[in-house]
Amino acid sequence: MTSMPSVLDLAPVVPVVVVEDAANAVPLARALVAGGLPVIEVTLRTPSALEAIQAIADEVPDAVVGAGTVLSAESVDESVAAGARFLVSPGWTDGLLEAMKAAGVPFLPGVSTTSEVVALLERGVREMKFFPAEAAGGTVYLQSLAGPLPQARFCPTGGISLASAPSYLALRNVGCVGGTWMLPADAVAAKDWARVERLADQAARLRPRL
Repeated sequence: MTSMPSVLDLAPVVPVVVVEDAANAVPLARALVAGGLPVIEVTLRTPSALEAIQAIADEVPDAVVGAGTVLSAESVDESVAAGARFLVSPGWTDGLLEAMKAAGVPFLPGVSTTSEVVALLERGVREMKFFPAEAAGGTVYLQSLAGPLPQARFCPTGGISLASAPSYLALRNVGCVGGTWMLPADAVAAKDWARVERLADQAARLRPRL
């Protein structure tokens, strides 16, 4: 299997996509890629999610499509079989972590407490999803982790907007953020992919301050 750079380093923003209609998956992904956001997390929250992942993997070669809301070993296997190139979970257990490790693709287990971060570091995992970011303490909390736990890096997701994303990306322990603001429900319902592309372009211009 060909390795790829860290998911955290591919783009400043990872769109978190909920696909209700699999027919929207390819044009939506093409709009995001055209706007400069090639890393796309399709959440396993709908019956169409796996079909959407497979369609994007098959038809949008410039996209790096992954599966989000991964909650079980079964969903790990199904996601990778569908073409997911990375996995994201809102939280983790030892069983889920072992399944993600065995899958052969990058993964971001979710954390919201210091103890969870330490437990993952103890298990050799350094890259994590911080969720739900705003509700769990936001930038203040993440900044406080950078001192004692500098080896941990995060993709914060949950409640982040275009306005708040730069403050997250300015933190040295944040590689990228996850968000949904470039996918307004009315634009998706209207299949206004040009608008999605414009919003993606705006998000892609956000860059971490190194």
